Amino acid sequence: MELPSPSDTTLSLNEKDHSKKDKNSDTAVDVTQKEVDSSNAVDEFASDQDEKFHQLSWQRLTICLIVQAIALGSLSMPGTFAVLGMVPGVIVTVGMGIIAIYTSWIVGAVKVRYPEIMDYADAGYMMFGKIGYIIFAVMFVGLLTLTTGSHVLTGTIAWNNLTNDAICAVAFSAISAIILFAVALPTTFHDMAFLGYIDFVSILIAIFITIVATGIEASQAVGGLASVDWTAFPSKENPPTFASAFLAITNVAFAYAFAQSQFSFMSELRRPKDYTKAVFALGIMEIIIYTLTGALIYSFCGSAVKSPALLSASPLMQKIAFGVALPVIFISGGINTQTAAKYIYGKIYKPASQHATMSTRKGLISWVGLVAVITLIAWFIAELIPFFGALLGLISALFISGFTFTFPALMWFILLKEGPWNKDSRQIMLSVANASIAIIGAVIMVAGVYASAVDIKNGFADGTVGKPYSCVAS
Repeated sequence: MELPSPSDTTLSLNEKDHSKKDKNSDTAVDVTQKEVDSSNAVDEFASDQDEKFHQLSWQRLTICLIVQAIALGSLSMPGTFAVLGMVPGVIVTVGMGIIAIYTSWIVGAVKVRYPEIMDYADAGYMMFGKIGYIIFAVMFVGLLTLTTGSHVLTGTIAWNNLTNDAICAVAFSAISAIILFAVALPTTFHDMAFLGYIDFVSILIAIFITIVATGIEASQAVGGLASVDWTAFPSKENPPTFASAFLAITNVAFAYAFAQSQFSFMSELRRPKDYTKAVFALGIMEIIIYTLTGALIYSFCGSAVKSPALLSASPLMQKIAFGVALPVIFISGGINTQTAAKYIYGKIYKPASQHATMSTRKGLISWVGLVAVITLIAWFIAELIPFFGALLGLISALFISGFTFTFPALMWFILLKEGPWNKDSRQIMLSVANASIAIIGAVIMVAGVYASAVDIKNGFADGTVGKPYSCVAS
């Protein structure tokens, strides 16, 4: 507000009589100026907070996606190769990787075209209305919570291995849950991405240690590498059942699970159109890491390979590998909790709320409480389903089949496709491709749930896994 200068005012002879009026006028001006200053301060604060939540570069987006994707999935790959055989294992790994890159590209394209979509649930609303929003929201939070539970379980396995089962396994799972809670407390993905660099280095070193250790051990065994019983195709002597084969396939699907959080991550992206760089960088990196990890460790261990893969090395090397892998276990788990909490928080406090930026006492308390509740639920799940492969398979079948395969394909038909499906040869090709991907997702869901249920039933029946809330390590 511009105030008049003294030179613009002519003093009258009765200035004294008007002094009181002038004083009141000045007071009114001062009050008005204070209101303007206060409003400007609020606007500046809001702008600063908005900038705080839009600092993510495409490089850090890549790291966030890496944190979510290249973690437990990579540790299940050698077991998948052991079930399917070397050739089918490579084909499934590379093929699913290519599909995941494409469907993630679709998710990013939808976000760029519809910037108002802040998360996967919003995409559900765009496609199917309120019922779509509710279904996608429940699946979104459910997937992230279950995935956090799988990290609780992996943390328990790591602590048991590092300490030779020094204390009750339930206590180790509680310790893992507490660490996951602490790691999930950062309020922005930009901040979490810093931990992501540690996460990425951690998993690469852990995988490298396991590959080298199993390779040396295999070469020093009787008969050397030639005696390892790996096969190019599924074993004829001990062929996999339908359930075990499909559980292996769902574990590959789990390894490529990152599209579910892409909308949430991109909502903090500084330049949304840069998402393609992150998607292709991550996808190519995943295909290389997963294929090499699965093929090499399987070729060194054969049918004796275990899941997670770190258990395939000698006891000493297991301890070293698990020690190095601790950051990835908890950072990758923490980002799932953080993503779920940010989604729920955004629904409790709308953008216009003073608590929306988590800068108030109430906002911070709410944030910490949400992270705690999600972590606690994840801990209960980890104790109820205390074995690695079946839990990953169940997560993949119930949720990842949709988020990574079926839903992005439907997005192309509903939100991206322009004109009839048979408009031209390119449109026909894309229509057939997306319809096929949607069907693949549906098959993974139905067959994957069946395979996981059979595996869980067999695990409890033959006593190969511990009981829920048991002190005995699974």
